[in-house]
Amino acid sequence: QVQLVESGGGLVQPGGSLRLSCAASGISVSNYAMRWYRQAPGKERKWVAGISSVDDTTAYTDSVKGRFTIARDNAKNTVYLQMNSLKPEDTAVYYCTAVRTEQYWGQGTQVTVSS
Repeated sequence: QVQLVESGGGLVQPGGSLRLSCAASGISVSNYAMRWYRQAPGKERKWVAGISSVDDTTAYTDSVKGRFTIARDNAKNTVYLQMNSLKPEDTAVYYCTAVRTEQYWGQGTQVTVSS
């Protein structure tokens, strides 16, 4: 059974940092393209960042470039999203997903950026 479990969310002040983790079981993250999405209240889920399974190439949506970093630790079978210089508009539920011919989703972790 495949499971992706996100953690690391919480309440942070504007300008602060959080590191989200996505721990996988039942699959090896090294074999999948790993992506982070987010969904703000009342809005559709949107792609945030991704890391390739082929060469670890990373990509980011424009609004987080230079602030967020996605990384993979194959030994821990975990993917991370380091989020710096957080803004109120980053408030959302963050989901990780593993993509190959099939796609798996985690349950999400809440990130709230507020003073």
